[in-house]
Amino acid sequence: MLFNSYIFIFVFLPITLAGFYALGSWGKTRLAIGWLFFASIFYYGWWNPVYVALILVSIVFNYHIGYGLGRYRGRGKRRSQAWLVTGLCFNLGLLAYYKYTNFFIGNVNSLFGSHLPNAHIILPLGISFFTFQEIAYLVDAYEGKAREYNFLNYCLFVSFFPQLIAGPIVHHQEMMPQFRKEKYLFSHSHLAVGITIFSLGLFKKVMLADNLALYATPVFDAARSGAPLGTLMSWVGVLSYTFQIYFDFSGYSDMAIGLGRMFGIKLPLNFNSPYKAAGAIDFWRRWHMTLSRLLRDYLYIPLGGNRRGSFRRYLNVMVVMLLGGLWHGANWTFVLWGACHGVFLMINQAWRKAAQTFRWEWAGRAFWRWISWGVTFLSVVLAWVLFRAEGFPAASRLYRAMFLWSAPAAAPYALKIDHGMALLVCLLFVRLLPNTQEFMRRYQPAVDFKEEEAFTPPRFLRWLQWRPARIWAVVLGTLFLISVFNMIKVTEFLYFQF
Repeated sequence: MLFNSYIFIFVFLPITLAGFYALGSWGKTRLAIGWLFFASIFYYGWWNPVYVALILVSIVFNYHIGYGLGRYRGRGKRRSQAWLVTGLCFNLGLLAYYKYTNFFIGNVNSLFGSHLPNAHIILPLGISFFTFQEIAYLVDAYEGKAREYNFLNYCLFVSFFPQLIAGPIVHHQEMMPQFRKEKYLFSHSHLAVGITIFSLGLFKKVMLADNLALYATPVFDAARSGAPLGTLMSWVGVLSYTFQIYFDFSGYSDMAIGLGRMFGIKLPLNFNSPYKAAGAIDFWRRWHMTLSRLLRDYLYIPLGGNRRGSFRRYLNVMVVMLLGGLWHGANWTFVLWGACHGVFLMINQAWRKAAQTFRWEWAGRAFWRWISWGVTFLSVVLAWVLFRAEGFPAASRLYRAMFLWSAPAAAPYALKIDHGMALLVCLLFVRLLPNTQEFMRRYQPAVDFKEEEAFTPPRFLRWLQWRPARIWAVVLGTLFLISVFNMIKVTEFLYFQF
């Protein structure tokens, strides 16, 4: 059941909202939480009911480990460490089995010439997300930052359906206060803000991302099959994917935040105009923000962060990005993609240090910032080839076609001037216009949104801020209807496969 499907929008969501607020208005707070948990589990089981047992076992096990860490904290460091190690082994073992077993078998066969058969394993949806979320909770419980003795609240914390499949990866302290309300009363404001954000996300997914896929997918398929590719066609395909994954992930992030807000629950930001970044460091503060936060807090800092000299700092960055790439998928192309971004981050850090040491005042001027933005954007575009290509041979063919001029007679589709104009419009859209949280800045769209830190649009664009008014109701209603009428072929979000 996808957010961009008729059954979700017109059946599942209205029934879930009605049941939640009906129970909440009667003062049945625990029943309201239970109803939302039941709906979330039903939502998760829609794809494959078999894996409902998996997530329930994961929830029960991690709750008891976290309970033990909280209850026995201070009664012996070794006991607490044993509890934590048990929890980490369970979660990482679960993730390794389902996500990396066949990756391991394939590499063993390649190295030793063996013929071990692949295991018949179907990757459970969202396992990377809810597993990392539970690991973070266990570490926080071990450090005394989190303690949860309410089992039902913990169940909803892990399974809340707007963020269950593809994030954001939430922290315990962000969500639990919102699950401890005395009453859950219907709010017109929450519903209006939630529907608005959801509609914007739906439009991005259906009308932008899915249409860009029509130009990206044939090019990557041709690269996989070994078909000849021209230089212009290759660039159009790669740039189309660059914007496809942007609007796909941005759309999902908006829809998740909008759905949470309909229930009066604020989720953290996970996407903040990453193609406006003027440096790799800035990019990773904007792209998949909750994953970046988790890797920083639970891997980079424990490894030593930047406290042990430049060499150790760069080594830590590379280790984190390699594991971040592997987290995205069991394929060496993802590992190399992570390594590329590790190199980008190291270069960015070295440049910042040099600019500070030698006092390069020109490095902060507007002209140089535009150059920095251009270099960052081009680097991200080139790295997306590895992220999307199905293997190194396909990626190599695309790189050769992009940088060694060719114009073969055969092509996946006929290039038109419209393709170039569409990509230019996308670039202007992501670079100049305010994003969703800036559009909704007056209504605290996310739990960690800080209005004073948000980008302030130019004066001539400041009317692009939402408020309860008929004109915005008409505009957003029109976008919603356009999206709904174009949901002919329902497609999964790209991050569902990770």
